[in-house]
Amino acid sequence: MSQALITIRRAMPGDAEQIAAVHDAAWREAYRGLIPGRELERLIARRGPDWWRAAVLQGSRLLVLSLHGSIGGYVSYGRNRAASLPFSGEIFELYLSPDCQGLGFGSRLFRAGRRDLAENGLETMLVWTLSDNKRAVDFYRRHGGEQVRRASEYFGAEKLGRLAFGFGPPAP
Repeated sequence: MSQALITIRRAMPGDAEQIAAVHDAAWREAYRGLIPGRELERLIARRGPDWWRAAVLQGSRLLVLSLHGSIGGYVSYGRNRAASLPFSGEIFELYLSPDCQGLGFGSRLFRAGRRDLAENGLETMLVWTLSDNKRAVDFYRRHGGEQVRRASEYFGAEKLGRLAFGFGPPAP
């Protein structure tokens, strides 16, 4: 019998290549058909290994899902960036490689990021997602998110809707 070694840990500079690969694959999976193609490719290209390495070295809060040493997903988070909304923390991004989706890993990463925020005094939090990203909208609703704001954002010439989900303090 073999057992999978699955951990969630802080990202290290040496993870940058694999985080970038997860980011690329996850964004193409999540946003193809939502974000215009040229704009999507431009957004993906901005987040190469050097960008991720710098984020880790600068102390960004970034956890990775490690499966036998390979990165299968990540969550980045920190202080809420929307001053007009009464939440202390924010999950900025949570992505899994397509082959890791639907297995409960997203929930594990979500809880780990939320727990770390709470342990650092940021007990309430916010998450933004594109309103047409049904998978993400359903995920955050299942995890107790309450829709607290609608907004829009331009991707190239196309205006897309965004939703903010608010979360109270995590259960003990």
